[in-house]
Amino acid sequence: MIKLKAYAKINLTLEVLAKRPDGYHEVASILQTISLADTLTFEPKERLDFHCDVPTLQSPDNLVLKAARLLQETSGCKKGAVIHLTKRIPIAAGLGSGATDAAATLAGLNQLWELHLPLERLVGLASKLGSDVAFPLFGGTALAKGRGEEITPLPPPPEFWLVLLKPAIEPVPGKTAQLYSRLNASHYTSGQHTRKLFTHLNHGGNVDDSFLFNVFEQVAFDFFTALPDYRSSLPKAGARSVHLAGSGPTLFALVPDKSRGEDILSCLKKEGLEAYLVHAVDTASPAVRGDRKC
Repeated sequence: MIKLKAYAKINLTLEVLAKRPDGYHEVASILQTISLADTLTFEPKERLDFHCDVPTLQSPDNLVLKAARLLQETSGCKKGAVIHLTKRIPIAAGLGSGATDAAATLAGLNQLWELHLPLERLVGLASKLGSDVAFPLFGGTALAKGRGEEITPLPPPPEFWLVLLKPAIEPVPGKTAQLYSRLNASHYTSGQHTRKLFTHLNHGGNVDDSFLFNVFEQVAFDFFTALPDYRSSLPKAGARSVHLAGSGPTLFALVPDKSRGEDILSCLKKEGLEAYLVHAVDTASPAVRGDRKC
């Protein structure tokens, strides 16, 4: 059996540079793995079999099964597997939930089936599954360009803590595409925010609020009509500033240390809100961080 952690992510910066001829958007983003994670296990079987502790996700259209089938088809592998997914990352929340599970599936089955595909091959497969599936194969801190699939690893910053607030907003089908459709040329930037943080991290700098930027903050608070109310909850609990995670609707706040984060988390939970205290993690590729058990 192989057991892998599939870590959530946040975008420290997320800029849209232009609309591409292929219909996608050119982006520049600094991505960071955080400690909130799903768990996947992989065991040999004659056919593919998928189980998830969230019944609504146990579907033939789940990215986990799509990743497994793609790996079978491209490698010519005739083996199967039983895959168990235990969800802890909120779904459709801007934290990379489905993408990180798909990436872990590519890495886990690459080990289980003894395909020995190099990371570069797995990244190529990941880009066919989605623009955001490549990054979790690297984990840690990285620059993403192109559609989001061109990944350049960065040195990890000093450890930092965050409080996540997941609003009680029902998942919106096609959320990310709808948010992109609300952007226009006035929202585009040159990549200056990402370049600034890229240089800072390469010189061993830490992460603070002054470096954070997310283009979707300009449209998400109108798209998710309840989101402004949730945004005010974090400052009330003691957070210094509030940021949008990816395409939302999750919000996050940097906190000075774990103790302060625990205080803010406690305040949010007393209000009946779904919140998490997490920290940045410097993870290796899933291909080398799994635990293989006989």
